[in-house]
Amino acid sequence: MDPSNPATPPAKEPGFSCDVLVIGGGPAGSTLATLLARRGCDVHLLEKEHHPRFHIGESLLPANVRLFDELGVRAEVEQLGMAKWGVEFVSPHHEHQSLVEFSEALDQSQPYAWQVRRSELDQLLFRTAGEAGARTLEGHRAREVQFDGEGARVEVERDDGSRASWRCRYLVDASGRDTLLANKFKTKQKHPEHNSSALFGHFRGARRLEGRLEGNITIFWFDHGWFWFIPLADGTTSIGAVVWPYYLKSRSKPLPEFFRDTIALCPPLAERLRDATLVDDQVHATGNYSYLGTHCAGDRYAMLGDAYAFVDPVFSSGVYLAMSSAFAALPLVEATLQRGPAGAARERAAFDRFTRQGPKEFSWFIYRVTNPTMRGFFMDPRNPLRMKAAVLTVLAGDVHGRTPFRLPLTLFKGMYYLVSLAHPLRTWNAWRRRRLNIRELDTAAS
Repeated sequence: MDPSNPATPPAKEPGFSCDVLVIGGGPAGSTLATLLARRGCDVHLLEKEHHPRFHIGESLLPANVRLFDELGVRAEVEQLGMAKWGVEFVSPHHEHQSLVEFSEALDQSQPYAWQVRRSELDQLLFRTAGEAGARTLEGHRAREVQFDGEGARVEVERDDGSRASWRCRYLVDASGRDTLLANKFKTKQKHPEHNSSALFGHFRGARRLEGRLEGNITIFWFDHGWFWFIPLADGTTSIGAVVWPYYLKSRSKPLPEFFRDTIALCPPLAERLRDATLVDDQVHATGNYSYLGTHCAGDRYAMLGDAYAFVDPVFSSGVYLAMSSAFAALPLVEATLQRGPAGAARERAAFDRFTRQGPKEFSWFIYRVTNPTMRGFFMDPRNPLRMKAAVLTVLAGDVHGRTPFRLPLTLFKGMYYLVSLAHPLRTWNAWRRRRLNIRELDTAAS
């Protein structure tokens, strides 16, 4: 019986079995499946869709480079992507633009990353898992999960509606924002400080930065949130608006028209898109953008990347957090298979600390990115006591202790609080406006 054949009738007991079943063929799931397969583990990787499939989140971080090196796919990613050397910030309250580069971070050995089409990157990583020896199956959606002392049984629905059953000793949830296990355990919590929604599309003919800077991401602030501007190697540009949910709820016209009206609220972006056209007139929207899980691992399972937490994408952390969580899960999965859950307690605690650390570091900046004090720091970056270098270290994704950034970053945070206290009315108004925006959403939902 071939589980990859859609014509195969529903599986009979005992069904298919493997050591590790990975649900989700995105960067997190494909990375861990590759690592496990290369170490001789019997691993099956299930993806509900078929590659290449659309996914937003095209901007990578320099910290990804080392992970691509370890997977042996850096050269292929280089071919897919456009070099991203830094970030441009544009504010409606400043007449100038600000440009920071990753080469100014404390660790200058990784000065760039890439902008990529996620459909191409995800297909590459999924294919790499198959080449490593993982059994990769597309068009297979996990529907039900039941755990016992020996592992888990997972009911899977294929594209044609037929069902099959998998038995595994360890289950990895890399299902992204589907959050398979978090929904099962009811551990998914909307982030109280990062409520946001997004609408996005791709444009042809956008005016970019010139020369070496063409691939840099640009962040545009505007009254209802911020925009991303991500140039891709095929000439298209990804444009997205991350806004307060109440603003998205105010829509009273078709989404493409509403998106164009939103862009018009940010004149510098509208100017760069003056001669651009929206690809296929397609605009996507999503709400309930940010969430956290109460835990990321149990006796026989782990949650990777977005299956555990999703934070505002202003600093392009998604792919790095997904892939790094896969590397961090490797010793946990192996220890559990070898010694059982009781013998893997230390690895489980280490994985928990690692997985929480990344969203925590980024969230401090995300929560404050629309605050006028933080906006002023980004628009006029300075480096006393290496504070700017520490911030860029975090924004490059180097958040897991490879570089000693803690002291200058603490000094930067202290400076932020001092400047905020020095402008009490401005700080109060910014805080009040944020709370009002969240309260409006709560009222509208009640």
